[in-house]
Amino acid sequence: MDVGTFLEVDGRPAVRFVRTYRCPVDEVWSAITDPDRLGRWFPSSVTIELRVGGAVSFSGDPNVGPGTGRVLAVAPPRQLAFSWGGDELRFDVEPLDGSTQLTFTDVLEEQNVAARNAAGWTVCLDELGRLLSGEDTDGPHSVANTARFQPLYEAHIAAGVPFGADLPG
Repeated sequence: MDVGTFLEVDGRPAVRFVRTYRCPVDEVWSAITDPDRLGRWFPSSVTIELRVGGAVSFSGDPNVGPGTGRVLAVAPPRQLAFSWGGDELRFDVEPLDGSTQLTFTDVLEEQNVAARNAAGWTVCLDELGRLLSGEDTDGPHSVANTARFQPLYEAHIAAGVPFGADLPG
């Protein structure tokens, strides 16, 4: 299981995942920017104004109330970064031998959320993989995916990822 990597980015704690998808860059870009496709794998419904400084809105996550953020970087179809609460989410998309490599980094506001967020992002990125392979997705908050959270959380802790923040539900 890919539990991602806990690291420091710009002096802040972060978790990073690198995933390879067997589809073109444009397909991955669409899945991380199109609100309808985002809603099938991301933990919230999201709308993004794709320009630096553009508004980002979040809603529908049963664990986090509605919120807003700002686009911090955008270079279609290769880079997107935006704020969500005190976190910064970075998506870097690169072609790789007929596939696409996505490097996803959650730069965290606090270190103690690392294992919790990493477990959640593991579920979400698995759903993204299902979407990109043409499978039906249940979304990250499905009963099956909710049941996966605790074992994933424990795996991240066992891998040395900091923990201690309140858990969802």
